[in-house]
Amino acid sequence: MTASPSPPPPAVALDRPAARAGLGIMLRVAAMACLAGLFALVKVASERGVPLFEVLFFRNAFAFVPLAIYIQRTSGFGVLRTTRPGAHVTRALIGLTGMIGGFMAVSHLPLTEATALSFSAPLFMTALSAPLLKEPVGRHRWAAVAVGFVGVLIMIRPDPAHMASIGVVFALIGAVGSAGAMITIRQISATEPGPRIVFYFTLAGALAGLCSLPFGWVMPDPQTFALLVVMGLLGGVGQMLLTEAIRVAPVSVVAPFDYTQLVWASLIAFFIWDELPRPYTLIGAGVVAASGLYILYRETVRRRQRLS
Repeated sequence: MTASPSPPPPAVALDRPAARAGLGIMLRVAAMACLAGLFALVKVASERGVPLFEVLFFRNAFAFVPLAIYIQRTSGFGVLRTTRPGAHVTRALIGLTGMIGGFMAVSHLPLTEATALSFSAPLFMTALSAPLLKEPVGRHRWAAVAVGFVGVLIMIRPDPAHMASIGVVFALIGAVGSAGAMITIRQISATEPGPRIVFYFTLAGALAGLCSLPFGWVMPDPQTFALLVVMGLLGGVGQMLLTEAIRVAPVSVVAPFDYTQLVWASLIAFFIWDELPRPYTLIGAGVVAASGLYILYRETVRRRQRLS
């Protein structure tokens, strides 16, 4: 259930490739820990009766704190100037659909199950890239997508009652929205740098949450308010760590460690809710992870062939 990713910034020179790869992996694992904590706090806020769009506001409003520091220390605020506002609106609408779906999923499902289902996003991205981006998807990647969806079926079980549960439906909506956001980022990243895309998406999320104020917010108690603030900070820090991980190491090196989010989510769920991952969740997540890694491998091979 990863946050919507930003396009990789220019890679830095790797004077010590092993050290850079190690740093990138550490940053990626830390980002996954932040995202697992973020979604755990979304679940806690839901259990405390905080409305969804109020959660959405806090998630994005307080993410501006680490985001602003990051932009100021790297590219500077001049990077926010854009001539493509419509593209950012489209990206925000699709990305927020994914974020809301993910938030609803963790509100209705065990944290580990919602996290595992979010791993289907790369499968949807590969399937959608053919009609939307006109990218060729060879038989190897189509086979991996098919195997990955078998893993999804294992997780949600071929039980009509469970497959139609609101949590599963929202988890799949979240995964499709996340995939759509990644495709949109690909489309606009040629002219729009990562910090700009993240900034306007975060702004859209804060405004969308704020617009729901007249339709029913609750006044959180001090403890809940603190949890909401931490949730937003974790979202911002997680996004910053994701970006830095790609900056210092190749995507092919760090992306496989996205699946450590399930480890963090399982630990958090155990200590907070005394929840253990169900066997079919782990088996299905393993199948989805394997198919996702194979898709990443095939894309890396195809990119190298294109550049050679």
